[in-house]
Amino acid sequence: MKKNIIHIVISCLSLLVFLASCKKDDKLDHTRVSAVENLYAPADNSNVFVSGQGSVTFEWEQARAEDNGVVLYEVLFDKPDGDFSNPLYSLASDGNGYQRSLTMSYGDLTKVAAAAGIKPSSAGKIKWTVRSSKGLEVQKTAVARTLEIERPQGFSPAPSTVYLTGTATEGGDDLSKAIAMKKTGDGTFEIYTSLKAGTYHLAERNSGNPATYSIDGQKINEAGNTTVAGDSKVYRIRLNFNNASAEFSEIVSLGLWFAPDNRIWFQLPYAGGSSWEIKNAPVAFKQESWGRDERYKFKFVVKNSAGASTEEWYGSANRDNQRPTDASPASYWYMLPVSNNQWDNCFKFNGNADNKNCDIKVTFNSSAYTHSVTVK
Repeated sequence: MKKNIIHIVISCLSLLVFLASCKKDDKLDHTRVSAVENLYAPADNSNVFVSGQGSVTFEWEQARAEDNGVVLYEVLFDKPDGDFSNPLYSLASDGNGYQRSLTMSYGDLTKVAAAAGIKPSSAGKIKWTVRSSKGLEVQKTAVARTLEIERPQGFSPAPSTVYLTGTATEGGDDLSKAIAMKKTGDGTFEIYTSLKAGTYHLAERNSGNPATYSIDGQKINEAGNTTVAGDSKVYRIRLNFNNASAEFSEIVSLGLWFAPDNRIWFQLPYAGGSSWEIKNAPVAFKQESWGRDERYKFKFVVKNSAGASTEEWYGSANRDNQRPTDASPASYWYMLPVSNNQWDNCFKFNGNADNKNCDIKVTFNSSAYTHSVTVK
């Protein structure tokens, strides 16, 4: 019995020694990693012009893990006077952090430049370094290099979507209610909307923490707000992020132009939500020798930033049309820029509209430029 007790005590002591030994092995000795000692590329004080779809490759010397295992790498970016304790930007190296290089797009470098306060059409310096890690062990290198980034006049890459938000807008300053702009091309956008006294800005999306932009005269800037004073007016705003330009035109009026009479029948008041609408408008086709004529299109009167007024005509994609029916496709009602020719590219009223009152609505939003005629 006594021997059994001795065996038990010895076994317990052996187990404790074994556990202590295991615990000592768990002191992260096997996760120790060296710092990166040399940065290879790009060369110190290199210059990169971040225009288009290019990239820059960063390379550095290999760090060593005490157990000869895998090392992970992360590239840090900071202002020239920063110490990387709160970097402007960071990215894992290629291969999800396993490779000794990072291929970084001009788009991501533009984000770094913006965070460093480098504006479009200007140049500035940032610095970069690499930290190595294995498990919980992280090593920052004592070496860093400077990179000068030159930004083009516009934004690269341009946002894929743009929203208008702020107290001066129809959606207010609730980002989730921001108004989407219509994308008209690569980096170009357009919106028809009203602005009142207050402030507004542009956002690349209507949720989260999007990149934002402001407008100063005819130029798009990063971040900030634009102030609006005076009475509410309806505008067409065109943006080109490729050259950072903005164009404002006031929409003075929108009229339904009746071709047989060669004149404006109705002015459509602005109704909000990028739409104009007149209710209970009397419609009567014109009697001709061959039948009753029902052709129409629309005329905008637009005032540019210099105060000069011009006419802009919108009508059908087709030079001539048949009368629409209740089964006509939505595309029949789409509105496109056309000439002021009296007869070409006119729409036709549904035959049911003759000698009736109608609600006529024009909508130019991010989904479509279209209109509707509702017979009462």
